[in-house]
Order: sequence, then structure tokens, then C-alpha cells
Amino acid sequence: MTSSVIVALRVGATPARAFDVFTSEIGAWWQPNMLFPFSRREPGTLAFEPGPDGRLVETYANGDTFEIGRITAWQPGDRLAFTWHQDTFEPGQSTLVDVRFEAVGEETRVTVSHSGWDSIPQEHAARHTMDDAVFLRRHGEWWQALLRGLRARLS
Repeated sequence: MTSSVIVALRVGATPARAFDVFTSEIGAWWQPNMLFPFSRREPGTLAFEPGPDGRLVETYANGDTFEIGRITAWQPGDRLAFTWHQDTFEPGQSTLVDVRFEAVGEETRVTVSHSGWDSIPQEHAARHTMDDAVFLRRHGEWWQALLRGLRARLS
């Protein structure tokens, strides 16, 4: 079984609006976590290049960019999926983030599944030598905080 984090939160928006803010305003609601940085540099600003062939990139103050991942599913108002890697990952090593947007009455349930962590060894810097249960709990707490930031942005 793959090691994954699954978190969900309802937001006060339509699925289309939640998807739009998730993707086009990620730089405004995303909060870096110093325990789980993408690179060894100071955190930059995140942005998606929209569409099925787009990327998720972090742009630094000097204009340099780091490609976090490639979009694997772009279905506005329904689903977004993208690969995720940190600069300490080996070539070809990545995890997968799958985000679903589901109408629930007047709200939208945003569900994030971040899988593939079993491909990253426990002793890897990205996991801080945490065992699976502790690492996944901490990473899940971060995703919960991120979704609360999305919800605040939508308010």
C-alpha cells in the first residue's frame, strides 16, 4: 500500500470557483512550511502554468524558478493532479498530489490526496527520518493548514 495523506475541507464556493482560486491564486493562499520546503532556498512564490501540460513552479526573489511538478490532470471545477518533487529528490523520484472539488449543498468539498511517499526512504531529508505514521501526520497537518488558507482566501 502506498503511503499517502488524505485531507478534506469544505469551502464556501462553487467547485469552479474553488478550482480557480486553488490554481490561479495559489501564490496568495499557500503558506510555506520550513519543515517541508521545496528547495534549500528561501521560499518563493508558487504559481501554476494552467492547462494539462502546465507546471507548478516556485519563483524566487531573483527571478529563478524551481519546477515542483507537472500537471497530470486539469479538469476545472472537478480535478487537478500534479507531480511533486523537492530539490533533494533523486532524478525520477516524485510523489503525486490529486485534488478533487465536489459540490456539497452550497459548499465545495476540496479533497487532497498526496501519495507516493513510500518511494521516499525514511532517512531522506524530505522525511526528516520520521517513521511513516509521524511523517504522514505532520504532512497531513500542513495540508489541513493549507486548505484553511484556501478557505480564507475564498471568504
